Amino acid sequence: MRTEKTPSESAVEMREMVMPNHTNPQGTVFGGVVMSWIDIAAAMVAARHAQRPVVTAHISDIDFIAPVKMGHHVHILASMNYVGSTSMIIGVKVVSENPLTAERRTTTKAYLTFVALDDLGKPSEVPKLVPQTPDETRRFENAQKRAEAKKKLKSKLR
Repeated sequence: MRTEKTPSESAVEMREMVMPNHTNPQGTVFGGVVMSWIDIAAAMVAARHAQRPVVTAHISDIDFIAPVKMGHHVHILASMNYVGSTSMIIGVKVVSENPLTAERRTTTKAYLTFVALDDLGKPSEVPKLVPQTPDETRRFENAQKRAEAKKKLKSKLR
């Protein structure tokens, strides 16, 4: 296994179409459906980066910005933002598109932490993350601050 990887090496893009079984009585997608798509995309990013089995450890800062209507297309963009020794923070953005007008808008953003597992199901080290672009560096620095803030809050709440 390699010791370093770039965010682009593990980034994932998924597409879905909002069908009637995805929607509530208002004709918009259920939040839980979007959360499921986000978790799947983030899991693929984490597994591609770690090249090991991974599990969701934490979901934070999920923001539902705008509804997604039935029939709209959903574009899910997920990328590795930060890596610790065994944990990884993945950022996910969801964009909806009206296929009739081509209007696009960001509808959801979330950050998920995954942990890689060894053959015994214990946390396993993962390759370091090497940001390459200014956006990747900004995401890395922001995710590092999120991880530090989470640790501080956790210690205060004990």
